[in-house]
Amino acid sequence: MTDFLTLDKKLALITGGGTGLGLGIAKVFVETGARVIITGRREEILKKACEELGPMASYAVSDITNFETIPAFVAEIEEKLGPIDILVNNAGIHLKKDALEVTDEEFARVVRTNQQAVFGMSREVAKRMAARKRGNIIMVSSMAAQYGIPKVIAYTAAKTAIEGMTRALAVEWSPKGIRVNCLAPGFIQTEMSSNALDNDPERKNKVLGRTPIGALGEPKDVGFAAAFLASDAAKYLTGVVLPVDGGNSIGF
Repeated sequence: MTDFLTLDKKLALITGGGTGLGLGIAKVFVETGARVIITGRREEILKKACEELGPMASYAVSDITNFETIPAFVAEIEEKLGPIDILVNNAGIHLKKDALEVTDEEFARVVRTNQQAVFGMSREVAKRMAARKRGNIIMVSSMAAQYGIPKVIAYTAAKTAIEGMTRALAVEWSPKGIRVNCLAPGFIQTEMSSNALDNDPERKNKVLGRTPIGALGEPKDVGFAAAFLASDAAKYLTGVVLPVDGGNSIGF
């Protein structure tokens, strides 16, 4: 049974893998035998993460919003490290602002990173996966796509699109041997969420009050779910959006 749950010898590319959820996913992937390459814009963050992850991890500095660089970036990774077996589209940015005050430029910037760049990266990696007739792509959505959350309209729009993209690409690419699934993390204890919630006790109490498990999640909780979706144990799952939220999305 453990053979189905292992990621032994597989190569995983994780965008935004230096901190938070991406680092939590990377840790679990390494623990289950995968080789991991994490990407992001800040080399010092990536380097520190790789020191923590150990010899199974490496990094590459990149800005996925520079769409024209994505094909060469993917090609370089495969030339150096071999075929990419798993792509985790984790990189993203946030904007908390009243919808009436969000500018077109701000909205476009969030969509460019959280939606357009995700498609561009998925397409370029999937071209190579399709040629090999195997591959696994994991999207990362949010509770913002599950129900209405105020002051995050651009983020909500992009993450809702990610869930639709997951289903559409799963239908189109699964016959080519590529499974496409999505995680929808709830309120996870990362530096970003902790800063936001600790400075807003009312919001934190509201979050915990509608979470049946009664606690914030940990980055590795999302990592365990990602490892399952990436493993052969999930070989008959595609187009799935899996909440990892302690029941928040069904809480009252």
